[in-house]
Formats: sequence, C-alpha cells, structure tokens
Amino acid sequence: MKVLVCITHVPDTTSKISFTEGDTKFDSTGVQYIIGPYDDYALARAVELKDSNGAVVTVLNVGGAETEPTIRKALAIGADDAVRVNADPIDSLFVAQQIAHVAKDGGFDLILMGRESIDYNGGQVHAMVGELLGIPSISPVMKLDIDSTKASMSREIEGGKEFLEAEMPFVAGCQEPIAEWKIPNMRGIMTARTKPLNVVEPVSEEAAITYGAYEMPPAKSGVKMADSVDQLVDMLKNDAKVL
Repeated sequence: MKVLVCITHVPDTTSKISFTEGDTKFDSTGVQYIIGPYDDYALARAVELKDSNGAVVTVLNVGGAETEPTIRKALAIGADDAVRVNADPIDSLFVAQQIAHVAKDGGFDLILMGRESIDYNGGQVHAMVGELLGIPSISPVMKLDIDSTKASMSREIEGGKEFLEAEMPFVAGCQEPIAEWKIPNMRGIMTARTKPLNVVEPVSEEAAITYGAYEMPPAKSGVKMADSVDQLVDMLKNDAKVL
C-alpha cells in the first residue's frame, strides 16, 4: 500500500504576525514554521499504517526550498521519502493541481492531508484533489481503519457521528483524534538526512485568485473587573447587554 501525505509549511501559532509592502504581503522575518497541525495527524496515522500494514509513506509539500526543514521533520517522524513541488502555494486550486499531478503519476492507494491549513483555513484542497483525480474525498476524518482495499471511517456531524466505508483510492482530510502526534526521535532525525527528497517543477503557474490586502484583527478592549455579584449583573445587563 502506498500512502501520500500532503503537508503544509505554516507559521507556528505563537509567532507574531505582521505584513509588509502596504499590507499586501506576509512578513516571514523571524517567523518559526511547523508542519500544519492537522497534517501532523494525517502523518501520524500514515506512520501507524506503515507499522501495522507495511505501507510506504511519501510526504508532499508545495513550496520553495525554505520548506525543506519542515519536510525533513516529516521524514524524521517516519515517512519513507518526500516530494517538494518547487513553487509558492498560490491558492487552493493551484496546490490541488500539483498534488493531483504527483498522485496520478505515483499510483497511490490513499491520500491523506489535514482537513485544512492553519494559515488560510480554506478546507478546500482535499475536495479539489478528489475531483481532479476522479476519486472520493471525505473530510473531516476522525477515525480511519484499513482492511485490504477497503477503509472504514467515522466523523462527527451535527447531532452525532457518521460512519462511512470507501474503496481505495480516496482522499481524506484528517483531524484529531485519528492519531496522536508523533515526535521524531534521534534515530529518526539522523536517518531523515539520507532519505530521498525529490524536487519537481510545477505543472502550472496560473493563480485562480489574487490577494488585495491583509489586516490584523482589531485590538481587544480593556477588561472590566466586578467587585461583587450585583456589580457583575449590572455590567452584564447595561454594559455588555447580554441579560
């Protein structure tokens, strides 16, 4: 079984965010980057399938050379090899096109990725990849079990849970608790240095959307503290107007 895990290279949630060039470009100066948290769950489940089912795990990232430390971390966690599409991730459609092209040529049985990235939070790529490849796309997947060529999955829906089955290949957008995050050990870090990382050129440079500007959310107002229950009730009624 061949598993493709698509990972994003995103700012750590503790990073201070700012913009340059008239608020039209993200300023990456001093920003720490990580594997997207939802992608981490997908990768962890793929490594579990490697241990239990003998799966071969390939990670894929669409990005420039600056993403390679993030890719090497994925290799240290347990992926067997990696592909980097040498292009900026312009938009969801562009990224999906690159993934679909690599997946089609690679003959993968299963494509896993996070349900969304934590920078743009689009949640669109998995569905687009499925459409481009003509295979099912399911998200969010919270449990995934493989039996031969069939997979059983579950996900939360409004008011309950939904249980699904699908024949491979298919695309799954993953989230917790599909697996527990894995931390690379020293052996994994050392072996990751020699694992194959193939750089390929993009199949298209066309962008479907353009970005006008970015802006920070408004600053939070000061916090008012109540000294008594009566004062708290009065503030909720007259200031916050929630009573």
